[in-house]
Amino acid sequence: MQDITYQVGNSLYINLTNRCTNECVFCIRNLAQRFNKRYALWLENEPSVNEVLAAIGDASRYEQVVFCGYGEPLIRLEAVKSIARALKQKNKKTRLRLDTNGQANLFWGRNVLLELKGLIDKISISLDADKDQKYQEICRPNFGAQAYPAVLEFIKQSKQYIPEVEASIVDLPGINQAACAKIASDLGVTFRVRPYYEETYVS
Repeated sequence: MQDITYQVGNSLYINLTNRCTNECVFCIRNLAQRFNKRYALWLENEPSVNEVLAAIGDASRYEQVVFCGYGEPLIRLEAVKSIARALKQKNKKTRLRLDTNGQANLFWGRNVLLELKGLIDKISISLDADKDQKYQEICRPNFGAQAYPAVLEFIKQSKQYIPEVEASIVDLPGINQAACAKIASDLGVTFRVRPYYEETYVS
């Protein structure tokens, strides 16, 4: 038994993969065993596009549909594009948001943002720190020192392709929120502090 989708408020979240290029110290994945009573988000098998679309059903019932689960959605780039395209073809008004760690261009070795143009209405990118050293400490990226500069560049480039771009951090001790807010402002995107509750499923 696994939950491909899960609802929070009026939003429906799509859980595509467990895989991620970070091992963040604050990630809910690390506490997965404690939350199985509510949702079984740790996937035994990655769902197909058709399985996801069947699980979504009528997307018009929701305020938005969000690509956000235990893993990094853009590791499954083709699935994201196929699902988004199908939902948009069915109803152009369906609002689609993508939550990402901002390392997709590094992962794929190309600018994937161009491929998301016209499909994603809002992208929320995890900035999570104002300096590379802090980012390495709390996000523990597989790409090491390449990761943080790539995230900053991804945020910057997103504005060319996605209508709404947001940089976010988690509300944890030791993170300079003011400095992070300034980075977002300098990059010309909005800024959000994500509350950290152990019982939350929304990144």
